[in-house]
Amino acid sequence: MTAPPASWGSEILPIPIALTDLFHIQQRKITMKFETQCLHAGYSPKNGEPRVQPIVQSTTYTYDSAESIGKLFDLQEAGFFYTRLANPTTNAAEEKLAALEGGVAALCTASGQAATFYALMNLVESGDHFISTTNIYGGTYNLFAHTFRKMGVEVTFVNQDDNLDELRKAIRPNTKAVFGETISNPTLRVLDIEKFAALAQAANAPLIIDNTFATPYFCRPFKYGANIVVHSTSKYLDGHAVALGGAIIDGGNFNWEQEKFRQFSQPDITYHGLVYTRTFGKAAYAVKARVQLMRDLGATPAPQNSFLLNLGMETLPLRMKQHYANAQAVAE
Repeated sequence: MTAPPASWGSEILPIPIALTDLFHIQQRKITMKFETQCLHAGYSPKNGEPRVQPIVQSTTYTYDSAESIGKLFDLQEAGFFYTRLANPTTNAAEEKLAALEGGVAALCTASGQAATFYALMNLVESGDHFISTTNIYGGTYNLFAHTFRKMGVEVTFVNQDDNLDELRKAIRPNTKAVFGETISNPTLRVLDIEKFAALAQAANAPLIIDNTFATPYFCRPFKYGANIVVHSTSKYLDGHAVALGGAIIDGGNFNWEQEKFRQFSQPDITYHGLVYTRTFGKAAYAVKARVQLMRDLGATPAPQNSFLLNLGMETLPLRMKQHYANAQAVAE
């Protein structure tokens, strides 16, 4: 992995979806350089507004009528209605993360562990199966090997250096995801993302990549076939060890309109029969994670932490260039 060229920008295709404001779905093509995105993506102040996204330290928001609030909770209208699901300060961080990774939408969580848990739980239920490399963070290994098993979800751990034919032997009819880390924590093994994308395609399942160590400065997994990216933002994205946090970024490049993932294409009774793929198109995965899992489990980042994350991402290019130079010096 090498440092990206200075002109490396994010290209996000327009998506004809409703409620884009509420769910922070990227609709416009962003042509800013990566360094500029780190400073300005996610928040565009209007004339006379604060230069920096303010910390909106409020759990609730005021509206003129109960009818308006009802439409917000039923996902029929855009707006902020409860900070567990959406907050302006967190929104700025989410839009910036989606822009930096080149995804269609992002969801911030209270920790990286929560992000990994939500990323899988958005796909699996009791009786399902997924595949993971063995070279992953110890907390993630325990989550997969023990906690998910208690929920009736099985994992098969594979050697990431095996050839594709060998890896395919782990696929089952009920395989719902493939998981790996760009650079493993703490063993620093680099993943062949394209090989694992081919494995995921053979399983007809999305590829989830933990991009914590590389960050989008060094690697953007969607370019190599990944479908979902997760981060522990507490590491390099924060950069100052001051705020726990996590994030899920939806690549918008997986077909959820199939029987294997009917939770996206069939009516959700908890939202009066709303169908995620029909209403939110390419961002169906990200919206479902927000309005189901965050609603029910509530691992929401504090607005103060989202503010600190935003601040940390502003210096991401400077810090990663220095990490790169340090690593090169040690290697030599």
